[in-house]
This record gives sequence, C-alpha cells and structure tokens, in this order.
Amino acid sequence: MPKSPFLIEAQARGLIFQCTDLDALDEVMSAGPITAYVGFDPTADSLHVGNALSIMALRLLQKHGHRPIALMGGGTAKIGDPSFRDEARKLMTNETIAHNIAGIEKSLRQFIHFSDEQTPDGAILVNNADWLDKLSYINLLQDAGIHFSVNRMLSFESVKQRLDREQGLTFLEFNYSILQSYDFRELHRQHGAVLQMGGSDQWGNIVSGIDLTRRTDGKQVFGLTTPLVTTSSGAKMGKSANGATWVRAEKLPVFEYWQFWRNTEDADVGRFLKLFTDLPVEECERLGALQGAEINDAKKILATEATAICHGRSAAEEAAETARRVFEQGSSQAALPTIDIPSALLTEGIPAFRIFQEAKLAASGGEARRLIRGGGGRINDIVISDENQVFSSKDIKDGSLKVSSGKKKHVLLVPV
Repeated sequence: MPKSPFLIEAQARGLIFQCTDLDALDEVMSAGPITAYVGFDPTADSLHVGNALSIMALRLLQKHGHRPIALMGGGTAKIGDPSFRDEARKLMTNETIAHNIAGIEKSLRQFIHFSDEQTPDGAILVNNADWLDKLSYINLLQDAGIHFSVNRMLSFESVKQRLDREQGLTFLEFNYSILQSYDFRELHRQHGAVLQMGGSDQWGNIVSGIDLTRRTDGKQVFGLTTPLVTTSSGAKMGKSANGATWVRAEKLPVFEYWQFWRNTEDADVGRFLKLFTDLPVEECERLGALQGAEINDAKKILATEATAICHGRSAAEEAAETARRVFEQGSSQAALPTIDIPSALLTEGIPAFRIFQEAKLAASGGEARRLIRGGGGRINDIVISDENQVFSSKDIKDGSLKVSSGKKKHVLLVPV
C-alpha cells in the first residue's frame, strides 16, 4: 500500500496501469514535492476526451502539491509518433505546429493551474523544440544514440506492429523514441523532473527515457502509465461517429460535451466518475452502484462534474439545465447548439438527408439516409419518413430549423 497521497488516490481511482518502480517512486513522493510531466503531440489545436486521463493525472498530481509540466512536442511533431499507428502521420508546417500548441495550452488551462512564479505546484508549459531544434545529428548519435539497442527497439510492440504492415516504418519515425527519451533527460536536467506519465501506448518510449537518464546521468527517474480506456461495449474512449469529443468550446459546444458524458453506458458510470471527476472515490462507487432509473441521475452528475472541470461550474450547470428543459419539459429552443447554414441553400430547397449532414448529425449522405429510414431523424420535432423531402425557408421556425437524431442529439440550423 503506497504512503504517498497522490499514489494512494491514483490507485483508488484506477489511474495507474503500469509503474517502473512503484515502491521507489512512493518513497520519493512521500519525502516531498516532485516534478512530473506528460507530453502532448500537437497534431490538433485542441485536446479531446481521449487525452483526458493523462490530463486528470496531472490535475491529481497538482492537487497533492506536486509540480506538473506539460511538454509540447513542437520538435517531435516534425517526425510524428508512430506508436500503434497504421501509417505515418502527415508532416506539419511550423505555423501549424505553433497554432496547435496555442490551442492545446488553452485546453490544458481549463484543467490545471499554470504559474509564472516558481511555486512548488505551479504548472509550467515547455516546448521540446527549444532543445531538439538545436541538436546536430552527429552530437545526438554520440550523446544518446550510443545507448540505444536496435534489437531492443525492434522488440517494442508498437514497432513490431508497423513492421508487419505493408507500409512499414520510416527511419524518420524510428528516431522518435530516441528524441522522446532525450526529452526526459533534458526535463530532468532543466526542471528536476523525476516522473513521466502517459498512456499505456507510451510505455516503451518512457522506459527508454528512464534508461538513457540512468546511463548518462546516473540518476533514477520513473515512469507511470494510465490504462487504455474503452467503454463496456469496447468502443475507444472519446471517439464518436462525428469525430473526436474536443475539450475546447470553440471546437465542441459545452452542451454537446455535457451530453457526451450523459450518454455513458450504465456499466461505465462508476469507473468514469472515478477517472474523470473530482468527486470522492466513495461517492463515485455509491453512484456507480445505482440501478434502474436511478443510474440516470448518476449519469447527470457525471456529466455535470466532468463538464465543470473542463468548462467551469456555471457552464456545466447551464448545460444540465438546458438538458432538463429540452428532454424533460420538451422546450426545443433552450440554448441548443447552433450551426450556420447558407440562406441560399434553403431558398433553393434542400433534401432532408442533406439537412442532417449540414447539422453534423450524420457524417455522410448514406449515414443520414440510414438514420431517416430507421425512424431516428426529426426536423422541427416531426419524424421524417422521406429522405428526399425538400425543406426551404418556409420551414424556418423562430429563426432556425431544429434537427434531431434520436431522442438526445439536437441542433439548431440558423440561416445566414
């Protein structure tokens, strides 16, 4: 049983999948505040729910008085992490990387507190381009490359999977693990970081960084991974038919973020409460054990608490109230998500299946047609039976067209 309050709570919440040396890490964390980091790949200008577990690990770390570092992969993004990917990432321009880093920083500030002052628990944001861009290849090989065994690197499951595929693994991507290992040593030297946290897919890269730091600096550092989170039905966390569940309101309306959590499967409620909210573990377990209609109340609490962490308490309660009015009182215009639609489309007339595409309730025309044929599509609260039924400006009510997929997904199309 750990002594460190962080590790005690992290274990109780199910945040720990693997740790390189839990007992030794516990001794270090029990002795006083440490510095730990998580790396973020700037492949988009927002984080999403799939990143949430690593973010919650940083949040919990800060809660217990330790200092989090958010490492932006501005340098490694020029290569792309090949871990468990079917194909190579498209290379990004420096401008795109800078734009994405700015968006990710906004995402993180919703979850953890950053401080310009040297406080023991004030989070800092660091970009690995600051040192990787200055490296010469010869120096990297002499300094770090000499400590890496190709045989061992080829044994990583993430590498083996790519080698078994037709496209293979480029030499560019093969260098990724070396650079990520270099990051750990650099953060240890510059900021005293002794712990790297990340998803379970990063285990090989984390262990390589620990090994490099030990070999070159003679220092003991640690790695801790969070579990891969899937739903009870086996779906990958944070993904939906309409794409990623973004944490920034500019990318996904707060109401839709709340609704994502409200739609949690019954069997996942207790687990997700422990992983993605700040509620006490005992309360999470009590709520997760509810049965029948009562589990829906637990889902609403999950949705509100998870949304409050990401978007603030006021926005979360407003989303919960919107849901109550829409689904319990039947109010159709209560601050639902809105999407602009060109007035010209409605002037000309647009078929029903296209309406669902415009509302982003269907990813394709085929998906929209299947939704309508299955009886799940409604426009202005009327079930649509003809996928080619034409809608025009005369169907606008109170300045918008209400489009619904099933009972829980609603969007207002507003002509502009």
